[in-house]
Amino acid sequence: MTTWDYTQLAPTYSLRPPYATRAVERIVKACGRTQPRVADIGAGTGHLTLGLVPYGCSVDAVEPNDAMRSIGQERTSDQPSVHWRSGTAESTGLPQGAYDLVTFGSSFNTTDTTRALAEASRILTDRGWMACIWNHRQLDDPLQMSIEQLIQERVPDYSYGSRRADQAPVIEASGLFSPVTKIEEAFVHDMPVEDWIAAWRSHATLQRQAGTLFDSVVNDIEGLVRSRTDDTIRIPYTTVGWMAPRRGAH
Repeated sequence: MTTWDYTQLAPTYSLRPPYATRAVERIVKACGRTQPRVADIGAGTGHLTLGLVPYGCSVDAVEPNDAMRSIGQERTSDQPSVHWRSGTAESTGLPQGAYDLVTFGSSFNTTDTTRALAEASRILTDRGWMACIWNHRQLDDPLQMSIEQLIQERVPDYSYGSRRADQAPVIEASGLFSPVTKIEEAFVHDMPVEDWIAAWRSHATLQRQAGTLFDSVVNDIEGLVRSRTDDTIRIPYTTVGWMAPRRGAH
């Protein structure tokens, strides 16, 4: 169903920071509905799903990984407007033309983007929108800069791949969505150092490239962080994303 297997990463995935509220608000407002029906694709453990609920969204969360989906169901068990199903970005199993908004929270880079965009277009209403977002650590922060240097030393040629790439050309090339708007909303997230280190253990991009060194690299990151800060860490992030209406919608 997908080449990205989050089974071992699922238990710590929910420790990741939420998306900037302003970014989520902009996405929901863009679709022009007061109570939009949303398909959250690659919903994981419900990070973006939970962020959409306060804006009146009814969310069908689609997640292929059983472990991630199970945690997401538990986290949203008190949210009657959220429903979960197994499926992929390329084959959601959702009805055609039923959604005002399709979202990808840190999941678009794990898909066959051509097929994922075609599927998003299929399930959207004529006036629907799509959006893909990620949280990026601000790498010009001194501590984050040191962490990046450590990773590069331990994993030569390490790359974040398409999760830090400009998605506008990909979306525009599909011919299905236009025009594309970029989103950038900075925020600072405070959390216990212990939780932040645990969140690194859900870092699929690092795991894939570090291989058998993954646990060792995360342990080194922990040692570096604990030498620089107290029990709480302040991490500067930017929620970065792209959103666009279905072609011909506006």
